[in-house]
Amino acid sequence: MLVNETFASIQGESTHAGRKCFFIRLAGCNLRCSYCDTLYAASPESGKDISVDGLVKIAAASRLSLVEITGGEPLAQSETPELCKALLDAGFEVLLETNGSLPIGNIPVAVRKILDCKLPGSGMSEHNLYANYALLQKHDEVKFVVSDRRDFDFACETVEKYALPERTANLIVSPVWGRVSFEDLAAWVIDCRIPLRMQLQLHKIIWGDKRGV
Repeated sequence: MLVNETFASIQGESTHAGRKCFFIRLAGCNLRCSYCDTLYAASPESGKDISVDGLVKIAAASRLSLVEITGGEPLAQSETPELCKALLDAGFEVLLETNGSLPIGNIPVAVRKILDCKLPGSGMSEHNLYANYALLQKHDEVKFVVSDRRDFDFACETVEKYALPERTANLIVSPVWGRVSFEDLAAWVIDCRIPLRMQLQLHKIIWGDKRGV
């Protein structure tokens, strides 16, 4: 597999925020979001080849029980389902963060998928694969990264159109760093009728744009 980096850190997003986590960042992404903060992993050439078994051994050496596979875009690599299964078989709790444009059907059910819904401000909203929502499990999550009020309204409309609260209670909204204030987003969440959960990126608060943490 093409791997951009691996590292141990604090989980900065999702309902698992604050937990110790081992990250496997795969190289290559099929989208180019306007606010991407991991452009260094967008090209397949940014990665080095490591086998599935090798990645499981690296994760085991971290002595952490929680592993997140991220990117780039993990589902752009055909071996990702195999990696998920191997990590589960090794006893890890596995998170998979995906941009929401590629099918999640081959990912083991036990994996906790964190599925982005791309909003207009990303420039990539036409790539959302809404068929994935029918495959969500109760432990999975849908994440909306908001650039402005238009994005927030798009997120609310999507939640209602696809009856997402019936799929999962983990509907997370977070601000694009520097584009929308925390206070504004909090006010929108409080005022809306949608059961959204606001979050801030802990890793950015702690380390800014530093890599590998």
